[in-house]
Amino acid sequence: MRTEAVTTLIREVTDQVILPRFRHLAPEEVIQKQPGDLVTVADREAEAVLTAVLHAATPDAAIVGEEATFADPSLLGRLDHAEHAWVIDPVDGTRNFAHGSEDFGVMVAEVRAGQTVRGWIWQPRHDRFFEVERGGGATCNGEQLPPLRPHGAPWTAAVWMKLQREADPRLLLRRTRGSCAIDYPALACGEVDALAYRSVHPWDHLAGALLVTELGGVSRLDGRPYGPGMTGSLIVTADSAAPARAVEELART
Repeated sequence: MRTEAVTTLIREVTDQVILPRFRHLAPEEVIQKQPGDLVTVADREAEAVLTAVLHAATPDAAIVGEEATFADPSLLGRLDHAEHAWVIDPVDGTRNFAHGSEDFGVMVAEVRAGQTVRGWIWQPRHDRFFEVERGGGATCNGEQLPPLRPHGAPWTAAVWMKLQREADPRLLLRRTRGSCAIDYPALACGEVDALAYRSVHPWDHLAGALLVTELGGVSRLDGRPYGPGMTGSLIVTADSAAPARAVEELART
């Protein structure tokens, strides 16, 4: 599918399935998949529509959605060997969405032979649509984003809750916003210098990591791009490995 066709699809599904439920969810429409992990009818229905349209357009591609993978974990293994795949996070930041916070988004990534080649991040309540293509740069609402510029210490890092209690003169720590669809664009737009995560599910990170690396950022300390199958924690930085090393050292204390 052409980039603009996927963009249109994401917008239409958001308008028709997700936004009508925002701040209008009935109690029974919010389900706890496991302790602390929520899903709503909007997540499930949006993923079903996205999956159906992408499958119709590219029937040979593997489609890995967050909710389908929860129901059938074996789907995740398809990414390791698929020549072509789509990865879907229908509502990234479900907890925020379910509690009425505007910090949520829709993310789709296209993977070919284990490498992310395109990504889409839509923040409907903030009216920002990010599109990225490997080797082609990244845009926000159609405007090309400039390369990330180096910053000196102290670096602002959005981290998981436990790390906020630590201290390092090189870092200004704050909590992540509960949605990679919000965090990665914040880094891409220069609002933070580093992100640190303990959960590395591909639907959360493929589109955002490509967004950052296309702008000159670093998605892994070893310099290789983030990709399907990665395990462990993930530290992403705007311009060099220096902030990442500082966060990693803090995480080891």
